[in-house]
Amino acid sequence: MKKICIFVLVLTLLSGLCACGGSETTEISTGAADTAAGGLHIVCTIFPIYDWVKNIVGSDENVTLLLDSGVDLHSYQPTADDIITISGCDLFVYVGGESDKWVDGVLASSGSGCMALDLMEALSGHLREEELAEGMQAEEEEEEEGGPGYDEHIWLSVRNAAVACDAICEALGKISPENAPAYNANTAGYKAKLAALDTDFADFMRGNHGTGTVLFGDRFPFRYFVEDYGIDYYAAFMGCSAESEASFETISFLAGKVDELNLKYIFSIDGSNNGLAETVAQNATADDITILTVDSMQSVTVPDVQAGADYVDIMTDNIKEFKIALG
Repeated sequence: MKKICIFVLVLTLLSGLCACGGSETTEISTGAADTAAGGLHIVCTIFPIYDWVKNIVGSDENVTLLLDSGVDLHSYQPTADDIITISGCDLFVYVGGESDKWVDGVLASSGSGCMALDLMEALSGHLREEELAEGMQAEEEEEEEGGPGYDEHIWLSVRNAAVACDAICEALGKISPENAPAYNANTAGYKAKLAALDTDFADFMRGNHGTGTVLFGDRFPFRYFVEDYGIDYYAAFMGCSAESEASFETISFLAGKVDELNLKYIFSIDGSNNGLAETVAQNATADDITILTVDSMQSVTVPDVQAGADYVDIMTDNIKEFKIALG
C-alpha cells in the first residue's frame, strides 16, 4: 500500500514540477547500515546539511544528499526518484524559504511517516531579510513584489550551524531515542569545532586594525557571516539574485567604493568566472587589486563529496580569505 501511495504522489506532483525543469541527481549515501535492517535513512537537500548530519549520526546510518550534481538551491526541482526517496525516509532535513517551496507539496501529499525538519523555522530567531544595500542592483521581480524575503544562506554562519545541529540532534533523538546519547555526544564534539572557528575569527576581528569592509563583485550569500562579526559590505547582487549582468551604474558604484576605501581585494563566489569582479577591478584606479574566491557551498558535486568535502574545512578556508581582505 505504501508503494502505491508513493506512486500516486509522484504522478500528482510531477505534472506541476516537471514544467519548471527537473535536474538529474545521483544520490550519495554514507554509512554501513541498511534501512531494511533497522537503520535510519536521513535525506538532506544541500551539502552543508548533509555534512552536519553525517557528523551527528556517525557511521551507523544512511544519509542521502539530493542536490549533489552542482545544481543551485535556487533553481532545483525534484525528480521522480527524489520524491520517492524523500517519501521513504525517516528524516528529511531542508533549508526552508522560497527556494524550498516545492517541499510543501511533497510533504503534504506523502503517505509516509517521514519527519521533516525546516531549518529556517528552527532558526527563526536568527533570520535576516535579504538586504538591498547601497549600490546593489535589484531584480525587477523583487521591485514588483515589494522587496526581498529572508536570506536562505543560513549555513554560511558557523553560529547558525551550531543552532541547526542542535535541531537536527533533537529530531534524530525523537526518532531513535536509544541512540540519543550518542547523537548528543557527537553534536557536542562537532559544535566544539564550530565554536573554535567562531572564536578564532571573532578574536581576529577584535584585534584587527585593517579595513572593516568587504566588497563582492558578485552575488552576496554571506550576509549571515558578516552580520556575526560586524563587517560592512558592498555587493553587485543579493545572495538569491538570478542576475549575472551588472549595469554600468552598479559597476561604477562598486569601483568607486574600491577607490574610496582603498580596497586591495574584491570577492567572487564559487562557480563564478570572476568576470564581474575583474570588471570592477579594471574600473577602479588602483592596478594591484586581487580577486579572492570564497565557497558558498551551493554547487558541491559527487566528486567533491567523494574527495572528502567537509563543511568545517570549507569554512576554515573562507575565513582565511576574509582575513586576507580585512587584515
